[in-house]
Amino acid sequence: MSAPSSTRANVWRFRAPSVLPGFALTFGCTLAYLGLIVILPLALLVLRASGLGFFGLYDIAAEPRVAAALRTSFLVSFGAAAIDVVFGLIVAWVLSRYDFPGRRLLDAIVDLPFALPTAVAGISLAALYAPNGWLGAPLADAGIKVAFTRAGILVALIFVGLPFVVRTVQPLIAELEAELEEASATLGASRFQTVRRVLLPLLAPALLTGFALAFARGVAEYGSVIFIAGNLAYVSEIAPLLIVVKLEQYDYAGATGIATIMLAMSFAVLLVINLIQAWSRKRFGYV
Repeated sequence: MSAPSSTRANVWRFRAPSVLPGFALTFGCTLAYLGLIVILPLALLVLRASGLGFFGLYDIAAEPRVAAALRTSFLVSFGAAAIDVVFGLIVAWVLSRYDFPGRRLLDAIVDLPFALPTAVAGISLAALYAPNGWLGAPLADAGIKVAFTRAGILVALIFVGLPFVVRTVQPLIAELEAELEEASATLGASRFQTVRRVLLPLLAPALLTGFALAFARGVAEYGSVIFIAGNLAYVSEIAPLLIVVKLEQYDYAGATGIATIMLAMSFAVLLVINLIQAWSRKRFGYV
């Protein structure tokens, strides 16, 4: 029983040094940076919310207006992230596998939501999908209203979340060997079977990562949503906006409670997504 332990100890002791030394310094900088920028603000938020107690947080979450805002934020963000996964995969596939005039321009346009101020995006989308806008007018004639409804929130979140999926999946698609598809076709698989049984299992972890990033961005999005949502209570009001409303009313306890509830719900959803991602990597042997 002592030999394996001794062997592991020797391996650990005589392991080759890192190419970039200074683990203690870099590790300390990492902990200090994450502590000051991420952990400390969230810890203070939870500490302030602890004064409300569990039942106090429950009472805040049970308020009809708060519950409606939370449902709108999380459900619409989930739907937008799901749509981004489908079309982000298509966009990433086209940009990675095909060469055509203007491909680099389209590839650069994908990053536009990263650089564009969210307020500018919101105003542009509101003008485009308003009842008298270029796209809103034909849709209104067909009986479809986008701006100032939950559909407008969905459009805004799709816009800001698409680059996360594309940029997460695109490098993996570029690394996939075309021989995999050719071998699948040689064995008699149809195109749909090749996508479902060969490509999607390999891309599943990256797609889940892109989904998680798009979902997290959608839940926290504010600037691009408030201009197109209409911000009607119980209809198209998002939780971040309700936090601002509570602060303007000097209801700091209510704002803190909503923020803490959003933090807990976001953490739970992301934890589930990460567990599914880990399972898919183990299931399909992807590293």
